[in-house]
Amino acid sequence: MSYARAGLGLMLLMASSVLSAAHAAPVDMGQAQVVRRYPAPEARQGVAVDRDHIYAVANFTIAKYDKKTGAKLAEWKGDPVRYPHINSCTLIARELVCASSNFPATPHWSSVEFFDPKTLKHLRTISLGLGTGSVTWVERRDGFWYAAFANYDGKGGEAPRDHRHTILIKFDDQWRRTEAWSFPQTVLERFAPMSSSGGGFGPDGRLYITGHDHKELYVLDFPKEGGPVLEHAATIGVDIEGQAVDWDETDAGMIYGINRSTREIVALRIPPVPAKRP
Repeated sequence: MSYARAGLGLMLLMASSVLSAAHAAPVDMGQAQVVRRYPAPEARQGVAVDRDHIYAVANFTIAKYDKKTGAKLAEWKGDPVRYPHINSCTLIARELVCASSNFPATPHWSSVEFFDPKTLKHLRTISLGLGTGSVTWVERRDGFWYAAFANYDGKGGEAPRDHRHTILIKFDDQWRRTEAWSFPQTVLERFAPMSSSGGGFGPDGRLYITGHDHKELYVLDFPKEGGPVLEHAATIGVDIEGQAVDWDETDAGMIYGINRSTREIVALRIPPVPAKRP
């Protein structure tokens, strides 16, 4: 009997070691380098970027700026009843794709809005309806759509959900849900009492996520060993106050974000994150 107990104890110890390795502490990557700042009164929710332009996002307003000179080139203003809270935008297949909701109103409803980046003309809407949270950012990868739905404590929250119910959902081209993931506890603790305001796939294929306030960028991996929870690989210090971000796909390693307090867009050089440990 003692041998059996000893064997069981050894197995539990080995299992615990494997589990600990799989959930190793995230790497502290230090501080990202600030490359440039752009004054932009519309820098209230987020920013999008392409080869020659940057786009400041502010609820029902999108402003287009020249990336080189910083000059304002165009502006779109929508009906605030129809577009109360456009939170983020990104360039996908030559369209400006934006996450829109009615935050902080409840019950939450969400939609994805498509614009022509040349003219800022609104093109179409994908309505995501009620029941999941407020969509805060949308991405596309390998033929699928990914969207983060924020949930909050207190104001803007929809009981019984709170910040712990923030979720990343994968959709097919007909916007049918195919998979979904929760966020890791170490990141949820930093979101609280708010949620994920921005995110997207980096050049290394990982997810880079921001919260609402903290000057931090969270690097997340999909769980290769199974389970429905994203894995927290690293944290990068960034001189932006959370909110929505966008990768510059024409300049590897560059990400753009905003500072709401100073109404500016910030271009940052992100350090390479070590590969996921086997």
